[in-house]
Amino acid sequence: MTEFEKMLNGENFNGIDTDLRLRREAARLACAKFNAHPSKGNLRHVTRLFSEFGSVVIEPGFQCDYGSQIHIGERVYINFQCVFLDSAAIHIGNDVLIGPGAHLYTVDHPREADLRAVGHCFARPIHIGNNVWIGGGAKILPGISIGDNAIIAANAIVTRNVETNERYFK
Repeated sequence: MTEFEKMLNGENFNGIDTDLRLRREAARLACAKFNAHPSKGNLRHVTRLFSEFGSVVIEPGFQCDYGSQIHIGERVYINFQCVFLDSAAIHIGNDVLIGPGAHLYTVDHPREADLRAVGHCFARPIHIGNNVWIGGGAKILPGISIGDNAIIAANAIVTRNVETNERYFK
């Protein structure tokens, strides 16, 4: 099984694998084309990476690892300088607002230095419900689910699941 297949299956994978590095480079180039000259025409370089998307506005500065595991609903707004590390699936519901500089991290690394040194990684999906507002600079960590109508404060580091209608201000 390839490292990409392991990653897609939710298994431990080697993040420094050549194929994975090339896939990240392709995503980086697609994002760079859009970020250098933001337009609807150039946005297609980014959205064609995505697994699925409805209607989305993405401001310049967007970065993703692969794009292939990003699922976006309808009427989603992604503000400037957002980063989506999609080694596992990122599901974003409808009517979601994501503030500038927000980061969504699905990938994680072992706590043992010797395993990190040889590229071991694992990833857990992120689920964001409908009508969610994520404030600027927020960081969503691997495996987090955010319920419908939730609000995540600016600069929050989300370390646990957020319930429907909850306000998360940590």
